[in-house]
Amino acid sequence: VQILSYLGGVVKVEETDLKPRMGFLYHISTHNISMFINATREQDSGQYMCSVNVVDDTIRLDKNVGVINLTVLVPPAAPTCQLHGSAIVGANVTLSCSSKKGKPSPMYQWQREPPTLQVFFPPAQDRARGTLKLTNLSLEMSGVYVCRAENQAGSKNCSIVLEV
Repeated sequence: VQILSYLGGVVKVEETDLKPRMGFLYHISTHNISMFINATREQDSGQYMCSVNVVDDTIRLDKNVGVINLTVLVPPAAPTCQLHGSAIVGANVTLSCSSKKGKPSPMYQWQREPPTLQVFFPPAQDRARGTLKLTNLSLEMSGVYVCRAENQAGSKNCSIVLEV
């Protein structure tokens, strides 16, 4: 879909959802045809192609076209923390954490808050799935557990109180 053109001295912005958010970065007379997109959205991700055709010039596809892939990163949405199982002495429980948004998909990190700070590692913690398995519960394992959902665009937390 063509989104922006300059032909015969006229700049034309096509009717797309990009129209109010894009344009040429510099005046066309500078011969720099860089474009901008403001207020990027996830759906702006995709392949963009620039084609330059000069009047009376031989059109060679390999020289007249530039292609760039745009990936719009999306920070994770605030995750939801849940407890699965019964928090009784000697039992096993799983804490889960999931975020509905995020590009790329967020990784998750669980930790127990002070006064008994504790960081968890595999196999107890699955960073991709957002789960933390706590086995053979004891009273001392009670506390506040925080999950951080994180990707290159940002991070968000949720927490859960475990009362054994």
